[in-house]
Amino acid sequence: MLARTYRFHGYGSLRYVYTRGQSIRASFGVLKYATNPKRKTWRAAVVVSKKVHKSAVVRNRIRRRIYEILRTTIPKDGSSFDMVYVVYAAQVADMPADDLREAILAQLQKAGIKTPAHAIVNKKEL
Repeated sequence: MLARTYRFHGYGSLRYVYTRGQSIRASFGVLKYATNPKRKTWRAAVVVSKKVHKSAVVRNRIRRRIYEILRTTIPKDGSSFDMVYVVYAAQVADMPADDLREAILAQLQKAGIKTPAHAIVNKKEL
């Protein structure tokens, strides 16, 4: 689980990202991101609708998998940006961990969000 400082708080806190952010589409969902100069650290949220899967257990599994990838790959160096993953496909629950990690890292790199070199799974990108 992400530490409290890296999560969104409040009912309307995602509104900034939805209105001012940019989007990067992948096969399983969208990464919406925006720089936020008012913050000292990054924040992340994962949105999984009931349309993706009816079971709360599966939706929470998807959420936990993405949060874990973010927690282990994004450095805590003071980058100030907000990001929201909106998941559209239930296949994320059964996707191999390496494939999911690679897809998320590709989106983060397209967004210009720094990730450490050792986090990249695909060696061709080095």
